[in-house]
Amino acid sequence: MNGEPGPPLEPGAMPLGRPMETIDERLVRAPVRTIFEIARQVENWPAHLSHYRYVRFRERRSDGGGLVEMSAYRPFRIIGKSDGALRLNWPTRWLSEMAVKREEPAVRFRHVGGITKGMDVEWTFTPAPGGTHVRILHLWDGPRVPVIGKWAAMFVIGPVFVHAIASRTLAGLAAVAEHEARKQW
Repeated sequence: MNGEPGPPLEPGAMPLGRPMETIDERLVRAPVRTIFEIARQVENWPAHLSHYRYVRFRERRSDGGGLVEMSAYRPFRIIGKSDGALRLNWPTRWLSEMAVKREEPAVRFRHVGGITKGMDVEWTFTPAPGGTHVRILHLWDGPRVPVIGKWAAMFVIGPVFVHAIASRTLAGLAAVAEHEARKQW
């Protein structure tokens, strides 16, 4: 490409019915446009979220999406030290195709690299009394490992890693949006 962003990616409908499904959702006390704009600007997530290591666009698309490399820590608290706890930040990383749907509004990701290759993610933003209902849906068949791949996705990767990171991400971006909304009112 000659420096111009390419056309938007078209991820299609979410592939429901996969073995791993995680949902993180909450009421964000901010207008839809406020939380949507903050969420879609993924390159700013590390400035808002202490658990994010980096977000880098490898390729940009005209809708604001593109090919994006992301990395976050999954913190663990390990019991057993004399002071009561030791913290371990487990690094994770993935490569995603990202599409921004301003008219819906929604943000879609399809993981195309990393252990979670093949995972589909959808952020939706729905007006609700008092703000915006934000929902993050992760769907995945699991890693391509015979016998244990689906089990690992459903009982380890989904609840222990995906949910833990997504719930922190949503809470952090909600706090930013709610702060912005208070300044506007």
